[in-house]
Amino acid sequence: MSNPILVEIYRGSVLESFHRGVVCIVNHNAEVILQAGDIQQICYPRSAMKLLQALPLIERGGVEHFKLSNAELAVICGSHNGESFHVAAVDSILAKIGLTRNALLCGPQFPTSRAASNNLIKAGLKPEAIHNNCSGKHAGMLATCVLNGWSTHDYLNANHPLQQAILNVCSEMYQYPKTKMTTALDGCSAPIYAVPVYNQAVGYANLVNPRLPEQRKNACNKIIQAISQHPEMVAGTARYCSDMMKITAPEVIGKTGAEGIFCMAFTNIQLGVCIKIDDGKMDPQYGVAQAIIEASGLFSTSQLQTLHAYAERPIANFNKWETGTYQTNREWLEPFSRLL
Repeated sequence: MSNPILVEIYRGSVLESFHRGVVCIVNHNAEVILQAGDIQQICYPRSAMKLLQALPLIERGGVEHFKLSNAELAVICGSHNGESFHVAAVDSILAKIGLTRNALLCGPQFPTSRAASNNLIKAGLKPEAIHNNCSGKHAGMLATCVLNGWSTHDYLNANHPLQQAILNVCSEMYQYPKTKMTTALDGCSAPIYAVPVYNQAVGYANLVNPRLPEQRKNACNKIIQAISQHPEMVAGTARYCSDMMKITAPEVIGKTGAEGIFCMAFTNIQLGVCIKIDDGKMDPQYGVAQAIIEASGLFSTSQLQTLHAYAERPIANFNKWETGTYQTNREWLEPFSRLL
């Protein structure tokens, strides 16, 4: 059976295209309170896993040892645009741990920000690894290695102590056996693990689970505080993660992942959410996430007004003439507001 249609694109009155997917919402007891589609569908969390990948650094005292700021911790958790303030934050982390840009093994990438990318081209410069959207995560991984006296030249090896520590943390947070996790390489060359949509929702519910062991709970709270105070470091200008959390954090935090993944945690009501768009498109995940936030009733219409276009908006052509609409299907969401 196919997963439900979550987002619809109309040209005039005709449904021209659509995006199917899976949504799972769980509470802190890992109980499903709402689902759409096959929540046991296995996929990679991609960059939505970054918040969990940062936990070994925090739990081992790396934030205090290196005197990392909340902005720096936020960029470690982020998929940044490569804007000047992102690059400066990653440079600062590297300086604090005694390494240079050459230690980053994520590969060169033109900045996600078109303006930042154009600035590089105008200056006659080539992109470096530090412009990679994952360079903050890699700086955090290197910090964990330096903290523990582990080698840094091979930190991306799946058998490296760093990656094994991350694997153990992910298994615990997702409540999914690490022996079942298929390992592959992410776009930034770091190991990534395949996990069912349900367990990815559980992982985010555990970020706000009050019954976690004290050390883990404190580490999760530091992440929530950092990305809530500095949402611009998690993504950047004109990006949903940052735009959303500027309004909703710390009540709601969220992180995108490639190939149509978006995960969220509702901190006060202790819910975890995972969205997976089947065709891997990125825009639909934001529409679904926004529809969930609007259905929660935690924020007023006026508070969410600047975000609403992510879920529903007119489509215009090059003449600025309206040709249709982009809209998120909300039928499956009706029970959600009644549960809260």
